[in-house]
Amino acid sequence: MRITDLSKTEGDFTLQIDRMELAPGKIHGLVGHNGSGKTILLKCIMGILTPDRGTIDYEGLTPQDITLMSQRPYLLHASVYDNLVYPLKVRGQRPDEKEMDYLLERVGLLAQKNQYARSLSSGERQKLSFLRAMVFGPKFVMMDETLSNMDPDSEAVILDLIRQTQDERPITWLIVNHQLEKKKELCDVMHRMEKGRYCGITEG
Repeated sequence: MRITDLSKTEGDFTLQIDRMELAPGKIHGLVGHNGSGKTILLKCIMGILTPDRGTIDYEGLTPQDITLMSQRPYLLHASVYDNLVYPLKVRGQRPDEKEMDYLLERVGLLAQKNQYARSLSSGERQKLSFLRAMVFGPKFVMMDETLSNMDPDSEAVILDLIRQTQDERPITWLIVNHQLEKKKELCDVMHRMEKGRYCGITEG
């Protein structure tokens, strides 16, 4: 993905990116202080916000290939299983229940399969949100502080699934986390933003 001459003003804040490249099949970390524009950038890439100017070259990716996870996931008023398979149903794909059970078991949620999703703990919600974002096989995944304030066990599960995904079928990740510099070993490339501007790749 190539982002060129992108500008977006929200209130009295302006995001400005002269040029940013996200190599495919890599885990990209994005760091910067609160208010540096990280979330606005992710929303522009996702299509939630429309840039005032500039271009985003998706290099063949379609909206169906991209997903965004937030720190506070929205869960449907439905069961854990129904939340998990929702992305498949909206794409006209029939879920394989055995495969869904395997995924739920991987994150320790199989026993809660038929439970009301909004009754899950915070860590359980994050794990379900992660599975739901991954279940349709995205090619570009953005995580906006998804790893923040997560209990250590839940975080370990998510990080293991990310690494397993890269081992089996490498995709592109853009991970925003205020503690990401403590997890540099997760990322192939680290990018930095300051005061609404993209500052380039940081030294690992």
